[in-house]
Amino acid sequence: MKKLILLSFALIAFSCKKESQESFGNEEQTTVATQEKELTPEEIGKVIFEGKGNCTSCHQIDSKTIGPSTQEIAKIYKEKNGNIVTFLKGESEAIVDPSQFALMQANLALTKTFTVKELQSLEAYINSSLK
Repeated sequence: MKKLILLSFALIAFSCKKESQESFGNEEQTTVATQEKELTPEEIGKVIFEGKGNCTSCHQIDSKTIGPSTQEIAKIYKEKNGNIVTFLKGESEAIVDPSQFALMQANLALTKTFTVKELQSLEAYINSSLK
């Protein structure tokens, strides 16, 4: 009788643990998917620009620091019909300030690991800085 009670108790505990883990995982995925759906590409780009992209260490919206401003980048890429995503993938030459390209190498190693959606979002954010 003790074995039966112990076995039942273990089965109940195991069953509860499995359900709570599944619920937690599904809830987390739903939350992430919902957050992604609510953000525009520009907003996603801003999060990346200010966060994991580390872009703010060299670029500001309206002033040149180490690198050109995002307004200048957007303006020149628009004028020259350039593709920011292609550049961030490391598949095209620098057209804004080629003399500063060597400084950008470390961040290009990072941006090459980004998804196309992340790069397109960065491009959308940069282009949104045009006035």
